[in-house]
Amino acid sequence: MTWTITERPWNDPDGTALRAAQRAELDTRYGSDDHEPGTPPSAADIDVFLVAVRDGRAIGCGALRRLDATTAEVKRMYVDPAGRGSGVAAGLLRALEQAALTRGWTTLRLETGPGQPDAMRFYEREGYHRIPLFGAYIGSEVSVCYERTLPNPQ
Repeated sequence: MTWTITERPWNDPDGTALRAAQRAELDTRYGSDDHEPGTPPSAADIDVFLVAVRDGRAIGCGALRRLDATTAEVKRMYVDPAGRGSGVAAGLLRALEQAALTRGWTTLRLETGPGQPDAMRFYEREGYHRIPLFGAYIGSEVSVCYERTLPNPQ
């Protein structure tokens, strides 16, 4: 099975549905809806939003929010359970990294949490390393932060 990844507006219906599914899954994992320190992403502050589609069905998404001139934050990385194990998460992450590089952003950061050990393993496998909590996540008991310096495109 193959999938395609395209850039879409933040309010794209497929993307909105994927983000709602992610939120419901995280609410279940954390036992509440209070698991996101800081400002939730919005159309006003998301610079890139990607959606992965397989057989006409949206199965994953991911976004970038610029933090400064060279750094962006990965937001709303999510793959529907039916699409997990297909490589789409890695494909989305690589596409986000490429989008960051084209904008001159050489460092990506992200926040996940202890209720998402699968996400923590995924990011570590993909070359991200744990860093101290940053920004709105400082002091959070439900946050684990990661960072990756992107390879210099030759």
